[in-house]
Amino acid sequence: IYADPAKRLELYFRPKDPYCHPVCANRFPTSTVLLKVKRRTKKKKQLDADGQIQPEVEFEMEILGTVTTVYKFQGMSDFQYLAMHSGPDAKQTSMYDKVLMLKPEKEEFFNRELPLYIPPPIFSRLDTPIDYYYRPDTHHREGYNNPQVSDENLIGLSRARRPNNAIFVNFDDEGTPAKPLDAAVQNWKKVCTNPVDKKVEEELRKLFEVRPVWSRNAVKANISVHPDKLKLLLPYLAYYMLTGPWRSLWVRFGYDPRKHPEAKIYQVLDFRIRCGMKYGYAPNDMPVKAKRSTYNYSLPITVKKPVSHTVSVHDLKQGLGTSGASGAKRSASSSYKLKESVYVFQEGALPPYRQMFYQLCDLNVESLQKIIHRNDGAESECTERDGWCLPKTSDDLRDTMSVMIKQMIRSTRPALFSSATSNEDGKEQLAYESGEDEDDEEEEEEDFKPSEGSENEMETEILDYV
Repeated sequence: IYADPAKRLELYFRPKDPYCHPVCANRFPTSTVLLKVKRRTKKKKQLDADGQIQPEVEFEMEILGTVTTVYKFQGMSDFQYLAMHSGPDAKQTSMYDKVLMLKPEKEEFFNRELPLYIPPPIFSRLDTPIDYYYRPDTHHREGYNNPQVSDENLIGLSRARRPNNAIFVNFDDEGTPAKPLDAAVQNWKKVCTNPVDKKVEEELRKLFEVRPVWSRNAVKANISVHPDKLKLLLPYLAYYMLTGPWRSLWVRFGYDPRKHPEAKIYQVLDFRIRCGMKYGYAPNDMPVKAKRSTYNYSLPITVKKPVSHTVSVHDLKQGLGTSGASGAKRSASSSYKLKESVYVFQEGALPPYRQMFYQLCDLNVESLQKIIHRNDGAESECTERDGWCLPKTSDDLRDTMSVMIKQMIRSTRPALFSSATSNEDGKEQLAYESGEDEDDEEEEEEDFKPSEGSENEMETEILDYV
């Protein structure tokens, strides 16, 4: 816990009880001294003011060091729940020996008749008392009647999503929209109030003229625009594909990639970096680290945002850092612009995230482009899985990209492959690197961001526009 400044220290009153709810201590910086105090009592007696005989006591103090961090238990210590059963005579009976399986049991253990015991599904996320200010009752005028209850005036469990008025198209839908919704036009006109916004609109128009299909990350890597304004600008110039080989991409109004074979270069490829011992390296050895993992998951109450660390005596002795003063702010013109690596795959460079969504035209490797263009001029049918490409094209691309990444890791970190067998040194075996296991690998994103304002991956934006 001490190694992670964002975590809280847990205290269990009953460590062996799985139903014990911990109390948590917050971490605070301090500048205090740790003392060692010895109390010595001598056999020699002395008289006090009242004539009583008292032993002679001496204290010895020694400074052992400084303390820079303390943990304080400031929360409430309730929220405890015992596995008990109340009988008819209000007598409490422990159920631990009946509900806890401490060793392999036979079938009879699970078929016993027991009182119903259902622990709470969740405890409070807060362990400190707060003042909750209830709203006063609403006083209506005389003659007011409550409206009839219907689906239209019921309050939902969550706030209504802001309507950004995007047009969604499925692969099976007939036709394509030629213009945006009137509400999308009005929304953009409301926020397009300065020359910078108009310039961004013209830049995005030019991008769609050069290339009719774009991903949101690719747009953000080519123009600098605030994410909230981009949510309004994209529905003004393009529609969103939900399914098919162009899923999660924005398509220029009036353009139907399903009718143009040359649109296959704009198809999307869902690529995930494969990791595991069968690929030569373990997940912990991956240069692209996962942001989250189930192995270090902690409950919401055990995570605390790090507070600003005040200057302590220890800090003064070690010297204050100057890294904050050396970094200069980026100019406003490129403050929201992402790096090219968030949408372009290049040979010799690792992807920034473990899961990437590439358009085929952004795979800047000659061997990959040969796979894509194997059927140029012979495209006969556009399918929902492969689009205009040959069947299994996506699998061939993933296999080739995985081999390239493995060779890259091998060259930069040869120690990971020191135990590889000799027959694997001469050639790369694609048989065990097929794409069948990809859907089972729920990879997460790494912790660093390529630039400010970026997402960890090109996520599906449908929720922003519902």
